Amino acid sequence: MSSNPGPSQGKPKPITIITIGMAGAGKSTFVQRINSYLHTENKPPYILNLDPAVTRVPFEANIDIRDTVNYQEVMKQYNLGPNGGILTALNLFTTKFDQVLGLVEKRAESVDYVILDTPGQIEIFTWSASGAIITDAVASSLPTVVAYIIDTPRTTAPATFMSNMLYACSIMYKTKLPFILVFNKTDVQPHEFALEWMQDFEEFQAALASHSGTRDSEGEPTYMNSLMNSMSLVLDEFYKHLKTVGVSSMTGAGIKEFFQAVDASRTEYETEYLPELERARAAREQSLRDIKEDSMNRMMKDLEVDRQRNPQAFARDHWDEDDNEDPDGDDIDIIDRSEEPYPGEYIDLTRPREENINWPRPV
Repeated sequence: MSSNPGPSQGKPKPITIITIGMAGAGKSTFVQRINSYLHTENKPPYILNLDPAVTRVPFEANIDIRDTVNYQEVMKQYNLGPNGGILTALNLFTTKFDQVLGLVEKRAESVDYVILDTPGQIEIFTWSASGAIITDAVASSLPTVVAYIIDTPRTTAPATFMSNMLYACSIMYKTKLPFILVFNKTDVQPHEFALEWMQDFEEFQAALASHSGTRDSEGEPTYMNSLMNSMSLVLDEFYKHLKTVGVSSMTGAGIKEFFQAVDASRTEYETEYLPELERARAAREQSLRDIKEDSMNRMMKDLEVDRQRNPQAFARDHWDEDDNEDPDGDDIDIIDRSEEPYPGEYIDLTRPREENINWPRPV
């Protein structure tokens, strides 16, 4: 345990683990294994199942999307296929996600980990608006880490390995959250080969060259071979900032190391993600201020043009063209409605100009 309790007093917020991975990578089995591990550590997690199409899950979910949205009924009512039904069900569930966050925050004092199990169709969650909304909402409230689950036995081919790495890279830079690469099923295939490919560019090149079908009939590298060579160079920077762990959801091997990586990600979240979140909020607020200022400037320009075209109309509105004074010679002030009633007349910008003539200020 760290000796530095951090800026906040009392129990730290629970850390959220968002599990993402290709279909068949073993996400639900992985969630079941880490759930079992946490129970043995007397730290039962709070689990959310976000897959509306799954028939059964090997764990007890605290919040289950299937309790809120009937996936089969969504398909029937909206005349959708399976993927469209999952996406629409997730969209409908997202409209109530503020309630989900409320329930999670009520349990924040009694749990250390919140786990999200996402749909098997990875693109539905990672590239949909609802997936982004859920991820951003959770990450704005609680420390959050993304666990990208990889089917290790299916990744022994260089092309499949590179496809997984590119997908993982795109998700990491899209979410901008602490990221853990989880090589699952290491009881079937150890993941050391993947670590070697990530740490040594020449090892991956050698594996790529020895793989069948990487050269054409004239002995030259194929287009796919050249592309993967280039991609491995591009991903070198990605590998440097990546936490990796090998686990077996069947035997439980590597689960302790996974949680060590998760706990280490809390510091990364607090030092890198939170400042970025604050910068994003400040940028949004500044953008809104700029939009308001631009709108006001355009409105004033329009008023100036209107004033030049019809100066007598402006004279009617108590505005002197030369010295910005009303016809009585008193400067026009900004009215604060919270103060005492202003002695005199004023211009109500919510009313048409012709209705502003001698319009008494409401008390």
